Amino acid sequence: MITAVIKGILLGLFLSISVGPNIFAIIKHSINSGIKAGLSFVIGVSLSDIVLVILCNFFATQFASSFNHQNKIALAGSIFLMVLGTYTLFFKKVVVGDNKTIVMNKTSVSGLIGIFLSGFFINTLNPSVFLFWFAWTSAINAEALLVPNPAQYKFLFFACCLSFVLASDMLKVFLSEKLRAKLTPVYLKILNKVAGIFLIGFGIVLLYVALK
Repeated sequence: MITAVIKGILLGLFLSISVGPNIFAIIKHSINSGIKAGLSFVIGVSLSDIVLVILCNFFATQFASSFNHQNKIALAGSIFLMVLGTYTLFFKKVVVGDNKTIVMNKTSVSGLIGIFLSGFFINTLNPSVFLFWFAWTSAINAEALLVPNPAQYKFLFFACCLSFVLASDMLKVFLSEKLRAKLTPVYLKILNKVAGIFLIGFGIVLLYVALK
């Protein structure tokens, strides 16, 4: 079963260094609203991954027909990303205190829930994430048939992979929080604009997929 652990960690490493809309959202929430906001977002993403992996494993047959709805999923995801990116680019404000330092946004419980849900839906409504997990669950299910305990093999693989990704995302949150203390308001405004542009860019790519 050590093979499942090693392969799971390697896939988790690949996902943790991949560049996508999540990394920019993690940085944005962590720097603007603090550690709790950043952790809320990554937990939402992690829960989305867990749900997708479970569904892909147990309902692979039913999911085969869902490829017919890939364009609709891509369209919904593109709209969500572009709305979030537009807000970040044009409407997100950086609060500056009397001493010209950045004032961290105070996030209420309802705000944290909203950030958690944004993480969940950004991940869930990205069809490339769905297709990624569908491909890997299909591959691992086939590979697991060759070992004495298929269920344990699959559990170890995905548990190690998802745990590694969650841990790396949490590390990004804490690193972003340390970075916030060294940022000036001007640089933070630039960072928000860059994050907004990337989110809109990813949304446009998904829109292209949806309209193909």
